[in-house]
This record gives sequence, structure tokens and C-alpha cells, in this order.
Amino acid sequence: MSMYEVPVNDFIEKLGEELKKLPEMTPPEWAQFVKTGVHKERPPVRADWWYVRAAAILRSVFMLGPIGTSKLRSKYGGKKNRGHKTEHTYKGSGSIIRKILQQLESAGLVEKAEKEVHKGRVVTGKGHALIDQVAKALAPAKKKAAPKKAEKPKAKKEEKADE
Repeated sequence: MSMYEVPVNDFIEKLGEELKKLPEMTPPEWAQFVKTGVHKERPPVRADWWYVRAAAILRSVFMLGPIGTSKLRSKYGGKKNRGHKTEHTYKGSGSIIRKILQQLESAGLVEKAEKEVHKGRVVTGKGHALIDQVAKALAPAKKKAAPKKAEKPKAKKEEKADE
């Protein structure tokens, strides 16, 4: 079962729970006070937002890799409310993304790589195994197709209606 066959939100939640178990994935002290970008007005409400963001970044590296901090900043950015002025798009926090990528690298889930002209991080074999494990845990159990029953003739009912 692949990652593409399970709902994305459920996959990221479950992957975040798995990342909580790793000793390398601990949020810094400042994580409870920081906003995730200049476009945000407040810090995240969830207490475990660091793990959810790490899971989302790991999924993004898997899907788009090799990918660097700058592209991930654009991906996790958003529009800023500037009052009466028009909204502009701003990038997300590079520090958060860098720290998470460093933690994922120390856990052995991602590594730096170059592929032709692209440089960035890609998922390692250990990372692929974790992603596959989470996807298999979320996969719905496949049911065996039951043999179709023979249909009963409807002619008898129609004959009774005509009488």
C-alpha cells in the first residue's frame, strides 16, 4: 500500500505520532512562542504542532525531493492580512524548516543530495520504510469480492400485476 492511497491529513497525523517516538525530534524551547511565518498573527494553537509540521515536511521532501529550505518556505507561506491594503504572499519561517530538516537528517530520515542541477534533501531508505509503515497502518483492509448472486426472474411479479 502506498502513501498516495491514504487520506493526506490522516497520514500526516499518524506520521507525526511516529515522529514523536524518535529522540532526535524534540521541539526547541522557543517553539511554544514562535509564529510559523510573518503572515501569521498568532503562534500555533496545538501543543504538538512541531511534530505535525515535521511530518508534513517529511512528506513534502518525499514528494518533491531534492528540495531545499527556500522552496519549503514558499510552500508553507501564505497571505498576510494588511488591513485595507491588498494582501501579499509571504514566505514561512525558514528557521523552523531548517531545524526540522536538521532533526530529520540526524534521525537518518533525510539526507542532502544532488540530482542533475537540483540540490536539496531527499528521503533515505529509513525514511521510505517509515512512510510505508505508516501508509500500511492506515490502509483500509481490502475485502474479497463476494460472488454475485443470480438474479431472480422478475416476470412472475409482472404477471401478477397484470391480473
